[in-house]
Order: sequence, then C-alpha cells, then structure tokens
Amino acid sequence: MLKIKKLYFEEIEIGSVQTTVSRTITEADIVNFACLSGDFNPLHMDKVFAEKTMFGQRIAHGLLGLSIAAGLQTDSPEYHIEAFMNLSWAFKRPIFIGDTIHAISTITEKKDGRAKNSGIVLSERKVLNQHGKVTQEGTFQLLVTKKSSV
Repeated sequence: MLKIKKLYFEEIEIGSVQTTVSRTITEADIVNFACLSGDFNPLHMDKVFAEKTMFGQRIAHGLLGLSIAAGLQTDSPEYHIEAFMNLSWAFKRPIFIGDTIHAISTITEKKDGRAKNSGIVLSERKVLNQHGKVTQEGTFQLLVTKKSSV
C-alpha cells in the first residue's frame, strides 16, 4: 500500500494550490445521499417536477457537492488534521447528474491555535464542473497538528 506523506502545520505553505482528481456525479450518488440525509426534495428526486423548475432537470443536493469536495481533497495533499473547525460556503451553480467536478484549494492563512501543539489553516476551495465553471466555493478552517509537538 502506498503511504502518503501527511503535512504538519509548519510544512503547509500559504499560497500553495492543490487540484483534486475529478468525479462524475451519478444518479446513484443523488439517491444514496437522499437516503442518507433524508432530503427527498423533488428537485433532486422527481424528473417531471424538476423539468418545470429554473434548472430544467434534477440537480444534486448542494450538500452532496460540498461533501464530495471535502472527500476529494483528502489526499492532495493530506494534512495532520485534528478537527474541521468552520466553514463559509456559497452555492453558485447547480451540479447536474453527469457533471464531472473537481476541487481547487488555495491555502490563504495560517495562525497559531489556542493549544501550542496545533495551528489553524484556512483553505479557499472552489468546486468546478467539466466546463470550468465554479459551482460552489468557500473557506474551510482546519486545525492541524504542529510537527514540533510530535
């Protein structure tokens, strides 16, 4: 098994950019997310209903896109994350069944945490579709272990 090097707080550079692999959103993704979350809104589940909306078709749950964006980021690169602390997020465009999305993250800020063994990292994240259009974007605030504490 390939071991991925995890980065400590001190090793993370402001301005560094990571681009994830892509993932195509399927109907199964939407159905599974609806079952998991309990969100069976007809905009996601009912083709006839969704065709009459401003989107013209079913769309993925916004939180499904956010969840996938978080998951895609877990290995590019991996950090010694102690906690996911905060989130500021905006939904810009719908994600449709068949869209292929990926995320681009830029480290924008680092600061010491309350405990001396960790620091806070802010990462601006954008989710783009196959046309290069931003569908969602925002900032993740992460608590990351300091190497000096290990």
